[in-house]
Amino acid sequence: MVNNMRNGQWYIEQTDDGQYSAKKGGAKRASVIENTQAKAIERAKEIDKKASVHIERVRDTNRGSRDKWRKP
Repeated sequence: MVNNMRNGQWYIEQTDDGQYSAKKGGAKRASVIENTQAKAIERAKEIDKKASVHIERVRDTNRGSRDKWRKP
């Protein structure tokens, strides 16, 4: 979990067991845990219609590496 999460923004991260959690910045626990990244994003947006969602990269790409945030 990244320590610099901002309040009012949502963060989607892969858990150790391969599921995806959606956590609002500043929260101590995840609000949502889903089997897929897409479903976790969808649920975060259902909870907060104006959500600014950031997604943890789960693989290295030519645009960024693991543990870097991206927008959906």
